[in-house]
Amino acid sequence: MLVNAPDPFSKPFLEQIRLSGAAIGTAIEPIMIHSAEELDAAFSAMEKDRPDAVIVQPSLPVKHSAELALKYRLPAVSFVRAIVDAGGLMSYGVDEADAYRRAAIIVDKVLKGAKPADLPVQQPTTFELVINLKTAKALGLTVPQSLLARADEVIE
Repeated sequence: MLVNAPDPFSKPFLEQIRLSGAAIGTAIEPIMIHSAEELDAAFSAMEKDRPDAVIVQPSLPVKHSAELALKYRLPAVSFVRAIVDAGGLMSYGVDEADAYRRAAIIVDKVLKGAKPADLPVQQPTTFELVINLKTAKALGLTVPQSLLARADEVIE
């Protein structure tokens, strides 16, 4: 797992991923990234112990991470769709368009005089699974039909 060390969300992000991994018996090994310049070295170092896949924290340079994952023939996943568009294997996360629409509604209310503290806290309700079959083929992976059937979008 590539963790953006300076990001204040990196600690809870890592904790949640580790809990999820433990629940299914999967070891999560973090690689702390302190600057974008460390990405190349991180992928090079992964060649030694060859992980099954790499999770990319969304606040890291997603496009460069996806490119390096393809170069080193590693399936890359993240919570943001941008990684799939850049050549990563898959993403599962908040439907960003829906989240931006909801944010616009809140901004509109604030601009019309509502006090932010009086507005209800909103959590995402729409999530999307996106799979890049072109990347799967390039990595020699077969994506189960059951997963493809659940995907909101499949890039071919």
